[in-house]
Amino acid sequence: MSAALSIETLKNQVQGLSFRNQAFIDGKFADAASGKTFDCVSPVDGKVLTQVAAGDQEDVDRAVKAARAAFEDGRWRNMHPAKRKKVLQRWADLIDAHTTELALLETLDMGKPIGDSTRIDIPGVANCIRWYGEAIDKMYDEIAPTGPDAVAMMVREPVGVVAAVVPWNFPLMMAAWKMGPALATGNSMIVKPAEQSPLTVIRVAELAVEAGLPEGVLNVVPGFGETAGQALGRHMDVDGIAFTGSGEVGKLFLKYSGESNMKRVSLECGGKTPNIVMADAPDLDAAATAAAWAIFFNQGEVCNAGSRLLVEETIKDELLERIMKVGRQMRVGDPLDPATQMGAMVDDTQMERVLGYIEKGQAEGAKLAMGGERIMAETGGYYIEPTIFDNVKNDMAIAQEEIFGPVLSTISFSDPEEAIRIGNDTIYGLASAVWTSDIKKAHKTAKALRAGVVWVNCFDAGEISTPFGGFKQSGFGRDKSLHAMEKYTEVKTIWIDLQ
Repeated sequence: MSAALSIETLKNQVQGLSFRNQAFIDGKFADAASGKTFDCVSPVDGKVLTQVAAGDQEDVDRAVKAARAAFEDGRWRNMHPAKRKKVLQRWADLIDAHTTELALLETLDMGKPIGDSTRIDIPGVANCIRWYGEAIDKMYDEIAPTGPDAVAMMVREPVGVVAAVVPWNFPLMMAAWKMGPALATGNSMIVKPAEQSPLTVIRVAELAVEAGLPEGVLNVVPGFGETAGQALGRHMDVDGIAFTGSGEVGKLFLKYSGESNMKRVSLECGGKTPNIVMADAPDLDAAATAAAWAIFFNQGEVCNAGSRLLVEETIKDELLERIMKVGRQMRVGDPLDPATQMGAMVDDTQMERVLGYIEKGQAEGAKLAMGGERIMAETGGYYIEPTIFDNVKNDMAIAQEEIFGPVLSTISFSDPEEAIRIGNDTIYGLASAVWTSDIKKAHKTAKALRAGVVWVNCFDAGEISTPFGGFKQSGFGRDKSLHAMEKYTEVKTIWIDLQ
């Protein structure tokens, strides 16, 4: 997005937007077989953007049939790796070329600041697709060590038909983290976007076909979790499910797998990230700024949000004051304003859920140090101010349950051992962070924390080349990096007798 684009310019561009609001099956747009639709409401102002096709079992059946046909005839998986690479690279180029359009759709649909959509989300999506495209002809199979009378090859083959059920907080990014490696390894796909934010996924499927992805390889079925999502989870001809969302729904997909065809399941089910700041942190201002952004970025609707601030008691008051200073300066406003840093909650249901947790925190005895209120109600949108609790005990609901909103719980500790104990005292294990000048302390703490990612003297750092996923009830399987390709492939051993 050009720096010259103002809120007025962007709002004028909104007027010219076209909303793709149907299912995308076998390379074509289609209404739901039932004819049903649901309102796609913008959290920016509470107004309906469009009506989206409400897919269900029949639509899922059509999409799976198209994906299966594409897989079985080999139109994608048997295409030369160099050609498949070029298709994904052209797709990434088209995503880049449509950055402003996709960013506007993402912001209108989900409520995140337009600056984040244009500078982080959409470029990140294009980079993800391009990176996995580049990896296609760089992956090698293996030869096992054997005697001279045999050759044993271990080859990776695509799983088959893969379904991706993705969340609403990073609608296109989370889809790309699954589409990139699944398509790169030769699978066919059905994507079920969250009903709160389906618009960008539908649009990029159209761009994929424009880039040369064969029809039927990538299908999108919008709809509700209890209908379209469950139909994918139980489908006997879906070979794998990749899900990002709540633990409650993740467990349902495990159940669906067992009750159907034992399809493989990979899950990323949220977190309650401990952001641990030791008294010897190298830069308290840097730690404070990172702690504020760790919870207020994307309105706190981030699976690895730093929602638990664990701070050594001797510096707790000083650090908390610095964090509140950053929070007070954070600009909450119209997501279409390039100056906005924190936008709207995704819908009224999520807003009320977060406000309920704020009430619960106060009832449990935590001290509301900052924020805690709904704001900008006159816009019709769903906005909550940055909120910070002090004097939180780790057994409180606000410290144990994933709020998915801009609510920080501050917990003090006396020594590193207590910090580690508190940090691990949760059902989740997605991410964590530790701030210290002591390299030994950093290593020991990072080793002891039960989390898929540990950041040292930073927060939320990483690239597409580094894996992301959790321990414990945060799920299993990894997005990003070459490791993500493993969950979309089967390993086949081919033993050739040379006697």
